Amino acid sequence: MSAERSETMLFRFAQVELPWALGPPDGRYLARPDGEASAAPTHVIVFATLGAPERRRLAARRRSRPAEPEPLPASVVTGRATVIDVGQPLEGEAAAAAWLRAAEEPELEEALRTLNRALHAFRVVSADPYLYPVARRQTIVARLGYGVGEQVAEGLWTAARELTAVGTTGSVGRPGRLGGIGSRRSRLLAPQARLAAVLGGREPALACEELVLRARLDLDQARPREAALQLLVALDAALAELTADSRAEAFADRLGELRDQREAVAGAAQSALTGSLTDPEREVVRFTVARLEAALRARALAHA
Repeated sequence: MSAERSETMLFRFAQVELPWALGPPDGRYLARPDGEASAAPTHVIVFATLGAPERRRLAARRRSRPAEPEPLPASVVTGRATVIDVGQPLEGEAAAAAWLRAAEEPELEEALRTLNRALHAFRVVSADPYLYPVARRQTIVARLGYGVGEQVAEGLWTAARELTAVGTTGSVGRPGRLGGIGSRRSRLLAPQARLAAVLGGREPALACEELVLRARLDLDQARPREAALQLLVALDAALAELTADSRAEAFADRLGELRDQREAVAGAAQSALTGSLTDPEREVVRFTVARLEAALRARALAHA
């Protein structure tokens, strides 16, 4: 695409802000389909760090200082990510405006998948195990909009709107700068009783519970090979831990279902070691992750 043409074409974007620095250095990154280095870029992802608090450097001899009673909340860094769809430019102002009017949470979720692919890549290349993907409910601002080439990459837009909650939107502006304040998505109620039991030492957290969460994350982020490998470990841990559970009889049928899946899951994991999974193997992984989650819910109910 010529530079002159890109300056007149309209590109759709999604933008989110989080109350932490996202990790990758600020800048623009081209994204192509996995394993297709010669393919045309599909997205440009722009990372920016906003609102970084100024910190005074203490002298080397002063490594600490007294804490004030009831201190004010500390300022936090805000991270912003803009996902620009460069693979499918919008055909004219009318088409762009029609897209924006219809765009809702599914368009935002699609952009988050692209963003999370970039965050996962940075987690791997930086060898930082504490970097994790972004969930919709964590965003403090979420926007959809469109603009011209460099305009969008620089944080400007032709038209945009904020998604203030699932199913509702904020005002539409034109033209302007990407900014403003969004609202947090409602948080799910925490399982307080079980949290108290685990923290109080009355009930252990199982290893398989953590392992299946990792498999679910890989599955949801379109990493089927990693999901298959993680699932095999999670399934073996679950079969051992749930069989030994004092109330295993209450979910014996779930255990039997998981045992029946062991061979198929092992086959999918073996395929993952040497290449991509077949469609039936992907379905085995999806099905078994869901059944393992159901078994863990049944165990939690048995202990409630």
